Amino acid sequence: MKGHRWFAAVYDRMTAPAERGFMKDIRKELAGGASGRVLEIGAGTGANFAYYEDGLEVVATEPDPYMLRRAEARAAESKARIDLKQAPAAKLPVEDASFDTVVGTLVMCSVDDQAEALAEVRRVLKPTGEYRFFEHVRYENPIGGLSQTLIAPLWGWCGAGCHPNRKTVDSIRDAGFEVSRVEVTMPTPPIPPMLFTRPHALGFATPASG
Repeated sequence: MKGHRWFAAVYDRMTAPAERGFMKDIRKELAGGASGRVLEIGAGTGANFAYYEDGLEVVATEPDPYMLRRAEARAAESKARIDLKQAPAAKLPVEDASFDTVVGTLVMCSVDDQAEALAEVRRVLKPTGEYRFFEHVRYENPIGGLSQTLIAPLWGWCGAGCHPNRKTVDSIRDAGFEVSRVEVTMPTPPIPPMLFTRPHALGFATPASG
């Protein structure tokens, strides 16, 4: 993958206010609560790595080589055992039903095909496994949703392929998951540019039986 050199270079500085604020608790809950053998998809610059429990075995994937380079430093500092691999969420280089937990934070907005990526998440999870996710999603309000659709081409160009208007929780259900818990919040101010990615969904899902 060619990657996004400039986006990777500014990403940590751009997200620093959120990381000092609401993202800290999100990462503590999702990554900090992960157990068993863990796979993290779309690890980015490795912001979750500090929150995994000591000694936890984590395979972390990230397709962008520039993001991956920054994640390597955080992997080295983590008390978990992080095995970094360059791979997109739609083509995970791991065996079927081999993970107890899959963690994804702000990933499904930028994958090329949500259905393919979520099919991979389901493939690699054990039947009793859990997908723990946090994603920004489409507004339920029609006007808000329309604003996200209108800004989507420009947003994607500026944000390394990010789509602000995806109905990600619906996509997770459509991919064969049972969503046991989901909380939709609006942790960012209602002003541009945060306005366009304001709704966020935190959730937990398991592979549906049958």
